[in-house]
Amino acid sequence: MAMRTVLILVGPDYEEMEVWYPKYRLEAAGYSAPLAGVGEKSYRGKYGYPCPVDGHVRDFKADTLAGVLAPGGWAPDKIRRDPAALELVRQVNAAGGLVATICHGPWVLISAGIVKGRRMTSTVGIRDDVVNAGATWVDEPVVEDRNLISSRVPKDLPAFGEALVVWLAGHEKETSDG
Repeated sequence: MAMRTVLILVGPDYEEMEVWYPKYRLEAAGYSAPLAGVGEKSYRGKYGYPCPVDGHVRDFKADTLAGVLAPGGWAPDKIRRDPAALELVRQVNAAGGLVATICHGPWVLISAGIVKGRRMTSTVGIRDDVVNAGATWVDEPVVEDRNLISSRVPKDLPAFGEALVVWLAGHEKETSDG
């Protein structure tokens, strides 16, 4: 996999830890982790931390990405209304790229129509949404189902970050061996 970029989706009232921890974990492992918004040049997190973005989600092309990450907070409720964000998630998923999500982030995947028949987790607050969209909800820190990696809440970030890096490294090797 020559592509070493995982796009992180950001919007208003994003969950700070669920954006910055994976971003820094991915970068420490040698991946690029740009931040993509849905209209503004910068957002404030739930706790006021600013987040300048590297571009609008429509500026990024799925075929240049190793994956996409939908973090939580209240941002996913706005991101899931953006047609370009949903199409990008669909394209990355269809190509077998990493689709990662945590907390309320599955709202984006649900709106993109890619969770039916999948096994995943989220914050318990949206468990019913995940189940009603056709996924099997599991109460575990990290759940992997093919190219979909999901996690529950900020306390699960160390396991989530490790799962992302291990998955990417494994698929990078697969592709380079291919």
